[in-house]
Amino acid sequence: MVTLSVSLQMRILWTLVMGTLFVLLVQYQTSSVWPQQQAQMNSRVDPFAEDLVAIALSKVEIGDDTTVSKEMLLGITRQIARYVVYSSGCSVSPISGPPPITLYIITPTYRRPEQVADLTRMAQTLMLVRDIHWLVIEDAKSKSPQLNALLQSFGIKFTHLIAPMPSRYKNTRGAKPKGVANRNRALNWIRENANEGVAYFADDDNTYDVRLFNEIRDTQRVSMWPVGLCTKTGLSTPIVRNGSLIGFYDGWIANRKFPVDMAGFAFSVNFLKKRPHAKMPYKPGYEEDGFLRSLSPFEPREIELKADNCTKILVWHTQTKKNEPSLKVNVEKYNNTNILELKKIIV
Repeated sequence: MVTLSVSLQMRILWTLVMGTLFVLLVQYQTSSVWPQQQAQMNSRVDPFAEDLVAIALSKVEIGDDTTVSKEMLLGITRQIARYVVYSSGCSVSPISGPPPITLYIITPTYRRPEQVADLTRMAQTLMLVRDIHWLVIEDAKSKSPQLNALLQSFGIKFTHLIAPMPSRYKNTRGAKPKGVANRNRALNWIRENANEGVAYFADDDNTYDVRLFNEIRDTQRVSMWPVGLCTKTGLSTPIVRNGSLIGFYDGWIANRKFPVDMAGFAFSVNFLKKRPHAKMPYKPGYEEDGFLRSLSPFEPREIELKADNCTKILVWHTQTKKNEPSLKVNVEKYNNTNILELKKIIV
């Protein structure tokens, strides 16, 4: 068996990296998206390609060890892929110019059998979205080390916060205001840490089309779009006629001024910060309406319609099937096996 020197291994792996970059760039150049991008870049490919490579390489952390590893190679190619293979119409911001608009993705979560699966599915989508900051707010009195480790494994910029539901609501019978404390905690964090950008309440049990995130990136005040698989109507959406909002279609209108689903709107950080008292109420069924009302002065006619005048569905309220807690494991029987490690993940 021939043993290769470290320097030769480095040259071989680096050649593979450059080859991968070349193939991906060629694929992107020849795709249906390229003519639009080419026109935007004044038909100049080289600066765009250089920026693309620079962005990808800047995402990869290289330690003191000079050996190029398989993990490093995979890291580089993964970052490149995030910028070139997701969703038609998505663009890559050049390094020069104004700072990119950051999306603040607000996700309440709590420990349950489906939590890891839901967050993993969502993270696989967010990996394809540029310039995001994921705010994951746990309904708990202390941060879960397991959840924090999971979030770190995704390689997405995130902030892990906690916000337990107040006991006066948790101990009441009937419907509970789930996720309200979490979302209000995120709103306070944004007010304290962000100046520009767009915020979006994105629950971890929904299904997202990556195109949605670019749709909302230019939100000036509040933008809205349809949500599929929502209520008995199967749909929650603004009603649009001749490009204008004329009402709302939802399975439960009640007396809500804004009868919309949580996944169906986004709002500007700047717009929020000008309304320091805006927050979500602890009122089951009226969380969305209460929050949007608290953004006053703001009227339905000011809503920015997305998803091609609300003719496309880019998010679905799928909801994961609820599972019963798993049976307790026999620690003595399965001592020194993988079962005990796996049971730390499965609730």
